[in-house]
Amino acid sequence: MNILMITPYLPYPLVSGGQIRTYNLLKNLHTKHKITLFSYIRNDDERQYIDQLKPYCQKIHVFKRGPVWSVKNILLSQFSFNPLLVTMYKNNDLKREIEEELSRGDYDLLHVETFYVMPNIPKTKLPIILVVQTIEHLGYKEFTKRLGNPFAKPFFYWDVRKIKHWEEYFWKRASRLIAMSEEDKSYILRRVPEVGKISVVANGVDIDFFKAVPKKVTDEFIVLFVGTFKWLPNVEAVTYLVEKLWTHIRIAIPNARLWIVGNSPTAEIERYMQNDPTISVKGKVSDIRDAYKSANVLLAPVWSGKGTRYKILEAMATQTPIVATSLAVEGLGIQNGTHALIGDTDSELVTATVKLSTDEKLAKKLAHNGMELVKEDYNWGKISKDLDTIYNSVGE
Repeated sequence: MNILMITPYLPYPLVSGGQIRTYNLLKNLHTKHKITLFSYIRNDDERQYIDQLKPYCQKIHVFKRGPVWSVKNILLSQFSFNPLLVTMYKNNDLKREIEEELSRGDYDLLHVETFYVMPNIPKTKLPIILVVQTIEHLGYKEFTKRLGNPFAKPFFYWDVRKIKHWEEYFWKRASRLIAMSEEDKSYILRRVPEVGKISVVANGVDIDFFKAVPKKVTDEFIVLFVGTFKWLPNVEAVTYLVEKLWTHIRIAIPNARLWIVGNSPTAEIERYMQNDPTISVKGKVSDIRDAYKSANVLLAPVWSGKGTRYKILEAMATQTPIVATSLAVEGLGIQNGTHALIGDTDSELVTATVKLSTDEKLAKKLAHNGMELVKEDYNWGKISKDLDTIYNSVGE
């Protein structure tokens, strides 16, 4: 089957959940389908990674995305009904290239990651599979609620309203929606009952990749936070962790150390390390397995955003015990006390983290059960088969 895939990022290097997902699906499906990839890049340095994707794609085209907070984008979003998220990805050159590519190639379907690149799709009779990686308006709405700047809130609330409108509009336009979890699927159907068919294709994890670096903890008790900081819910989560939880954890566990790992930490996050010697902001690491290898617990106090979180899957694949909010583990089939410790208040999250520092038997139980769960339900072989089935049904 000939497939044109359009993504808002280049699926390499593997520094965000979307990149990890797309790369592994390409890797597992390229022997069954001919895939042409159209992707955005943020800067020209990313072109060096195209060679990593060539074995899995027939052709690769990249298009440069401008800065998020440009005056042009802000004005366009303020004086139109396009949210900033759509404005920054709307690209007439990309739309023209897609139209030309469709006219040249004998394509069976389009695979589109995220709704906000959909305005670049020209009129076509081809079926469109739209992947809902996360329900965007919910994430931005929660972020706006917690925003400290009252003068910025009206701008963000207006933008959230526009995101919601266009998100639901493109859900209805797609031939098939793919959600990350049954919870996301149910939410979409409640919001827009008239959408076409919707399937769940979960995210996965490369278990063999993570098993290649065995666990080796130190004398310190390492609390790990992982997440790309271009995603606002991760900024919110790590801010909450440091400002609401960390002092209590550090007092209860004298040898505790916090490692903050992820791409593009903000200046505010960097300052946490300057103000507290028990905090290390490691930013982007060359091999994420080295962070998990030494971690005693992954702490994920996530309060906004939807979709499946790779940090949770990776922690289970590395046998790292997890303490998280209900939202952080939503849709993964994780049971409290069996696969992770779940808490939705400051005291519950602190107590659970401290408990894992003293209860070795519980920590081993969570680590073992987490590994078994990802092996059974979240391996890329199984997940790529699910997507292959959808390709064949939609493209018939």
